[in-house]
Amino acid sequence: MSAELADLSEESLLAEARAQAGLSDFGDRGFREGLRVLLATYEGEANLSPAGRKRTRRRLVQLLATRLRVEEAWKRHPEVRALEIRSPVYLTGLPRTGTSALFNLLAADPRHRPLLLWEGLFPDPLKGLPAGAPDPRREALRKLNERDRQKNPDFDKVHYVTVDMPEECVLLTAHTFCDAQMGIEPLMEPYASWFQRQDLRPAYRYYADLLRLLQWQRPGERWLLKSPAHLWALDVLVEMFPDACILWTHRDPLEMMGSYCSMMAMLMAIRASFDPKELGGAVLEYLARSLERGLAARDRLGAQRFLDVDYRAFVADPLGTVSGVYRHFGLELGPREEASFAAWAQAHPQGKHGAHRYSLEEYGLSANAVRDRLAFYLDRFDVG
Repeated sequence: MSAELADLSEESLLAEARAQAGLSDFGDRGFREGLRVLLATYEGEANLSPAGRKRTRRRLVQLLATRLRVEEAWKRHPEVRALEIRSPVYLTGLPRTGTSALFNLLAADPRHRPLLLWEGLFPDPLKGLPAGAPDPRREALRKLNERDRQKNPDFDKVHYVTVDMPEECVLLTAHTFCDAQMGIEPLMEPYASWFQRQDLRPAYRYYADLLRLLQWQRPGERWLLKSPAHLWALDVLVEMFPDACILWTHRDPLEMMGSYCSMMAMLMAIRASFDPKELGGAVLEYLARSLERGLAARDRLGAQRFLDVDYRAFVADPLGTVSGVYRHFGLELGPREEASFAAWAQAHPQGKHGAHRYSLEEYGLSANAVRDRLAFYLDRFDVG
């Protein structure tokens, strides 16, 4: 390996994380298998650019250092893992189907406790930080977020987020190295096949304990959480949280598929090169399999804990959609909450951060290919 390239060897990453955190116990060693498969993917099919290798190394070291600090926090406060999480509200569905917009709208209810971007990256309590004092990691992340926005302003049109905005809880499962990660990993081998074979219970047990750690630091009345990746593990999710309420958003795949491919193409910038026309097939297969897994779990779990949300109905009447959510799950909706929702909806119209333009053809897909592969989904839900 050239001396100019960032070292992505397992031992070098573990060593830097230990040095950074000043700790040595990563907890259950099960995460090492997923880490090794990720590294094989980065060294192989991913074909990372020098800058991509450097960025990936920083990210992996951060995840590993966080594991060390989390383990230390659990040792200092073992009572945290016994905390109860009651009736969490989850949003899932295919990406680009309105999950983020509905998530942010529901987060306007002050009783909801969404996961914020900065705490998803730093779920551990900073040792020695006085109670109520601002976490310096949040401010450092804010500056980094602003620099990234200046480098790639077009990404705001796809997914706008700031450090204090609600974000996907896939940020937490990333610390297990066995999840959909935060981008391109499930689209490439060997990680793609490896991930789809895994029992996700260990990863979700760790994830649930991270939620408890955050609840202990900054309590809330009811967790509000979101990720399309939960389609891979709805049965496991309900096993962890038996009283979970699950919203499933739906949109015409012909509208969302190109949008998601465009988002993945932006994240592919860490690779030395890639053919956009090869991306569409990988994305379509990954999403189709997630739907197959999710629908099979849903049929076993029963329909009563799910509520389907049509993207068209949500765009036409966001406040009416929210009212329907509260009725379905028996949640109290009073004047204060209604005012909060109305204010959020007025301040955040669709397309506020610019139009996102894309097409199926630029990613090697056709409308017929999408319809054929997702026929089982289109037959079941009126989304076309």
